[in-house]
Amino acid sequence: MGDRLTLSVIKADIGGFVGHCSVHPALVDEAQRYLAQSTLLEDFRVATVGDDLNLIMTHRHGVDHAPVHRLAWDVFISCTAIARDKKLYGAGQDLLSDAFSGNVRGMGPGVAEMELEERESEPVVVFMADKTSPGAWNYPLYKMFGDPFNTAGLVIDPKLHDGFRFEVQDFLEYRLVDFDLPEDMYDLLVFIGATGRFAIKSVRSRQTGLIAAVSSTQKLNLLAGRYVGKDDPVCIVRCQNGFPAVGEALEPFAMPHLVSGWMRGSHWGPLMPVSQADARPTRFDGPPRVVALGFQLCRGKLVGPQDFFSDISYDRARQTAGTIADYMRQHGPFEPHRLDLDQMEYTTLPQVVQKLQGRFRAIS
Repeated sequence: MGDRLTLSVIKADIGGFVGHCSVHPALVDEAQRYLAQSTLLEDFRVATVGDDLNLIMTHRHGVDHAPVHRLAWDVFISCTAIARDKKLYGAGQDLLSDAFSGNVRGMGPGVAEMELEERESEPVVVFMADKTSPGAWNYPLYKMFGDPFNTAGLVIDPKLHDGFRFEVQDFLEYRLVDFDLPEDMYDLLVFIGATGRFAIKSVRSRQTGLIAAVSSTQKLNLLAGRYVGKDDPVCIVRCQNGFPAVGEALEPFAMPHLVSGWMRGSHWGPLMPVSQADARPTRFDGPPRVVALGFQLCRGKLVGPQDFFSDISYDRARQTAGTIADYMRQHGPFEPHRLDLDQMEYTTLPQVVQKLQGRFRAIS
């Protein structure tokens, strides 16, 4: 792979402390100890959001590199043993197999990876969410790379004028489709507005072809065929010099848009931007949270992080999210707070329906 650098973010929920609130410090310590022993990596950070453990790693081996994925898997297995010993809630819940099969994709953990050549200055933002699903990135990624009202560079920076190519994944048909913005904007929005079925998988510059953003698009319920918790996705965004500025990448989260997830993975709620210290969702196991960690990549090293949403300028977004949460919660078990029935098929609702099957009768 030469001098090309790979940034890999691999996450899993392998035990909550207490309930679904946070990650026990012992799990963070074990992950750091385990990664520090590896000779595969250039650098790493261990971060948490809610009950999810996030491994942020740099290396020279490219995406989908089996030994790197095996390393992450072994970290999660080792941490799961600690979680079970401490009787943490849902210990190992994101690990859908007992045996590693060469790649963690499809095995439960969420994965976002990009391979790049470091520019003269290489700022990246790692977004980590809890209590929501991969479709949660559709709105902010569109705003970052497609909306001139959000990203001034689309208007005033010639390096952005050619626009960006969006790769979109269809969860149900398991297929991909590309859209070029600005000309395909309306077609793109037809699909990514349906966040339960379609998600933006990657974004590339049309001028240079360089990767701009990647997200995890693993859906646990479709992998397992049953409800095993929300997907809690991660996303990597490159910034500046041909990409959105850091402030433009963060700006979409000033509006806490509605995402699916929250309590029991069965409700719509506002995505609240928070610092790592405040990434402890407790109100109705929520509301959903997003953390943004900024790094300067420097010869393979992670310089940082900068905890962006600790900024007081996001206080109003958090207040708005609280107001939205108040309003949505008053609906109780009624839609639109509760997800529609298509999405509820992968929660515990089918068990209730099965229990009452004999009480339904035909209309004469």
